[in-house]
Amino acid sequence: MAECSHDCSSCNENCDKRDFHIDLNEKSSVKKVIGILSGKGGVGKSLVTSLLASRVNKDGFKTAILDADITGPSIPESFGVGDERATAVEGEDALNPVVTDSGIQLMSMNFLLQKETDPVIWRGPVIAGAVKQFWSDVIWKNVDFMFVDMPPGTGDVPLTVFQSLPVDGIIIVSSPQQLVRVIVEKAVNMANMMNIPILGIVENMSYVKCPDCGKEITVFGKSNIDEIAKTFDIPVLARIPMEEATSRAVDEGDVESLDCDYLNAAAQKIESLLK
Repeated sequence: MAECSHDCSSCNENCDKRDFHIDLNEKSSVKKVIGILSGKGGVGKSLVTSLLASRVNKDGFKTAILDADITGPSIPESFGVGDERATAVEGEDALNPVVTDSGIQLMSMNFLLQKETDPVIWRGPVIAGAVKQFWSDVIWKNVDFMFVDMPPGTGDVPLTVFQSLPVDGIIIVSSPQQLVRVIVEKAVNMANMMNIPILGIVENMSYVKCPDCGKEITVFGKSNIDEIAKTFDIPVLARIPMEEATSRAVDEGDVESLDCDYLNAAAQKIESLLK
């Protein structure tokens, strides 16, 4: 069966009856796949991905991150492994993921570049092919939860992930600004069209806590996340504050050290998929 070019006007196939899922490497094991999605950039998808993988890992589950943001990968830097390189498996056409200090398995385009600052100047179908290879050509070892950090928007890569990987649910990342409402709705509508369960919404940059009095200050104005969640009947799983400690840990590649109580509900929702 021919590869999908996403150009429906030139296709004679009935996509409703096609199975686009691709197989893992025979030596891989991944139980649940969670997509991290937003309709726009700059809202903190990579941060949320890193924090959730670290949080669930601390609860005793084996976690992994597939960095599907091929042209703008940032996951390696958050974990302090930006200089690492993925290693080929001897005698096989496969790769071993890079493993962090706490045991989180990572695969990112930066691990395959000669220099991490080298640009990836590829068109959509080639980028989508790389995402598929990260799933099929990497030996993922006994993973309970794989988090897929997707690029912004609702284009080739999210479509490839939804069609090619057995996604068990997605988390939509938002921010408090009013303009994000339309962007969130786009992500929700795409997930519904693809029949992918929405686990909930995580609002990033939700507030700043005053270091003196503890008052929560809404820098971007009153959030409309509850209204959005009610409209689509999906839960708000977390509100992530803007904190110096978080920013410093990410910049220093030490995101695993953060203890984020505000992610408890999100972690419980994810972990319930196995329980």
